[in-house]
Amino acid sequence: MITVNPDGKIMVRRCLVTLRPFRLFVLGIGFFTLCFLMTSLGGQFSARRLGDSPFTIRTEVMGGPESRGILRKMSDLLELMVKRMDALARLENVSELHRAGGDLHFPADRMPPGAGLMERIQAIAQNVSDIAVKVDQILRHSLLLHSKVSEGRRDQCEAPSDPKFPDCSGKVEWMRARWTSDPCYAFFGVDGTECSFLIYLSEVEWFCPPLPWRNQTAAQRAPKPLPKVQAVFRSNLSHLLDLMGSGKESLIFMKKRTKRLTAQWALAAQRLAQKLGATRRDQKQILVHIGFLTEESGDVFSPRVLKGGPLGEMVQWADILAALYVLGHGLRVTVSLKELQSNLGVPPGRGSCPLTMPLPFDLIYTDYHGLQQMKQHMGLSFKKYRCRIRVIDTFGTEPAYNHEEYATLHGYRTNWGYWNLNPKQFMTMFPHTPDNSFMGFVSEELNETEKQLIKGGKASNMAVVYGKEASIWKGKEKFLGILNKYMEIHGTVYYESQRPPEVPAFVKNHGLLPQPEFQQLLRKAKLFIGFGFPYEGPAPLEAIANGCIFLQSRFSPPHSSLNHEFFRGKPTSREVFSQHPYAENFIGKPHVWTVDYNNSEEFEAAIKAIMRTQVDPYLPYEYTCEGMLERIHAYIQHQDFCVAPGPALPGAHTPQSPFVLAPNATHLEWAQNASLAPAAWPPAHSLRAWLATPGRACTDTCLDHGLICEPSFFPFLNSQDAFLKLQVPCDSTESEMNHLYPAFAQPGQECYLQKEPLLFSCAGSNTKYRRLCPCRDFRKGQVALCQGCL
Repeated sequence: MITVNPDGKIMVRRCLVTLRPFRLFVLGIGFFTLCFLMTSLGGQFSARRLGDSPFTIRTEVMGGPESRGILRKMSDLLELMVKRMDALARLENVSELHRAGGDLHFPADRMPPGAGLMERIQAIAQNVSDIAVKVDQILRHSLLLHSKVSEGRRDQCEAPSDPKFPDCSGKVEWMRARWTSDPCYAFFGVDGTECSFLIYLSEVEWFCPPLPWRNQTAAQRAPKPLPKVQAVFRSNLSHLLDLMGSGKESLIFMKKRTKRLTAQWALAAQRLAQKLGATRRDQKQILVHIGFLTEESGDVFSPRVLKGGPLGEMVQWADILAALYVLGHGLRVTVSLKELQSNLGVPPGRGSCPLTMPLPFDLIYTDYHGLQQMKQHMGLSFKKYRCRIRVIDTFGTEPAYNHEEYATLHGYRTNWGYWNLNPKQFMTMFPHTPDNSFMGFVSEELNETEKQLIKGGKASNMAVVYGKEASIWKGKEKFLGILNKYMEIHGTVYYESQRPPEVPAFVKNHGLLPQPEFQQLLRKAKLFIGFGFPYEGPAPLEAIANGCIFLQSRFSPPHSSLNHEFFRGKPTSREVFSQHPYAENFIGKPHVWTVDYNNSEEFEAAIKAIMRTQVDPYLPYEYTCEGMLERIHAYIQHQDFCVAPGPALPGAHTPQSPFVLAPNATHLEWAQNASLAPAAWPPAHSLRAWLATPGRACTDTCLDHGLICEPSFFPFLNSQDAFLKLQVPCDSTESEMNHLYPAFAQPGQECYLQKEPLLFSCAGSNTKYRRLCPCRDFRKGQVALCQGCL
């Protein structure tokens, strides 16, 4: 009973004022208690069943005593609430009677306050009590059954000591201590028992041997591979536009580009089909996950599409999607983490467990953001399937940065490297280094009629500046002043309300232009001029394809991670000698002029010379739709990074050397009577090997001879026999991990072989070493492919 004193009267009045809200509160508590109870029990039982919905899995599975204890506490709490409500209801009844002036009859629609509420609370308490009794009975029965099963199989559920599975006992110990750390273990049936640990470690993961008594019931047959379907070229891209999705400015830009180039893709497909003839092409199932567009990675590009932000990555991704689709492969496109998890079959949890099913994709194209997301959510399956991944990597990843142990020990570790992939799995926008695969993109190709119209409509004194962001123009007044003496200057700088202060008044600024209008501007212009940034974008190739001359600055000293913030932290030690090295090295004059902007006289002389120079529109074959289709077709058909490592690792001895010294005794060639390495691609007969001069990289050494360095040929040269055939006097031969090996060191007359296949690298040099370099020929206009590679 509650004693009513003067202070208590005040409390009672306050309680009566707030009684109705309190009723709602109590009802809410009761409802929440039931929900929590059912959720807890649902988690208790669902965690013990494989295949239940992931939404019912709990992080920790409660044991029997904990479950009963929680139920008792809930029941006691409800009983206490009933007693308190009963006292408050009596107080309210007394108050209502006084206000009614002695009227003891309640209206028909007004029951005594709290009567219905009390009945509901009492019913809830009774139900909880009944549930507690039933759950207690179930748990007791379950524990009794489990103990009987455990007694029958205790000796069968001990960690076996099998030398083929040395990590089994250690993994069991880890599971004992940490199996509740991720809900995915419960999803796969782990319940804290030794048997569940061993079943999981032998059937889901592969650290323990299969349990003999599980052979009949637990062994799962591998799904039959689907029958191979021949890929057929596609010319209608409407379904691809649906696959790409919508809702992001970046996707809208990519879809517009794809739609605009549809006719060119269709024509390129016809040409390549004729070139390949009856060559059979198996259709691949391909997942394309564009990680940088996911919300989890920040999606920094989409908001900047309409504000002059960089579009190079989106240009490349749009063209990759188009090429894969036109080649006739099955595509799935994801731009969110949820879609990625669904397509991969990621179990619920925090990413500690393997996938729930075999990977349904032959290839996965992604970027560094997507690579990180897959590693976090695929568990052990990431190591199993990473050979199928292709990483679209704008600036490239050199082997020294890719090998985690080597990068850590030798100062090559960055935020982007150390993935231990085959370096050819990284695919670049331009052919920076042969260590990676050159993916590229496309520029719009003009027919002969369009080329003639452009030549006739060119303005002889019109220049367009390369740079949509105002910051690129800052500090360039001197160059712009010289250029303005000879040409009318146009810009496409983004601005919201007024001209950016960095853009001089004599510049005709068009603002940010849609791609078709920008193309029209280039078709009228004589000159497209860059001021050092952005590096290696697609715009210079588009300008050259539209009949412009590209003028760019020479960097002295060259820009690299050692002296320029932009390259700092990127997994490459490449030195950039100009704003667009590909345009300088693979196109050159008269289409590309590279001058020292610090020399005003040289800069002005170049402007005068350019005004007198006439050029035709030019586009390298490898940046046409047909060139990109040809290149990706060859990669899909021939690149397989899931096979065992190649031949001729240190110590490997071949009965007959496959090399002969060239007639002029300058290099090695593949012997005509030597058998080819099995499944070698590019074909080994295209191999030519030179000994580089001290301090010279293999990339440059091969280019000096009009060839391309081919890293897949390094294993053939990684033997003492190759040095002997080149008549190199090796006083000693050692095998070590070094991205410059195989190499010959002077002084000392020492020969070094490569110990780690992932470190074979065309990049890198040291004045101490003369590197042994494998080179190959290449198709005209297609440096990624050798003469016999298609």
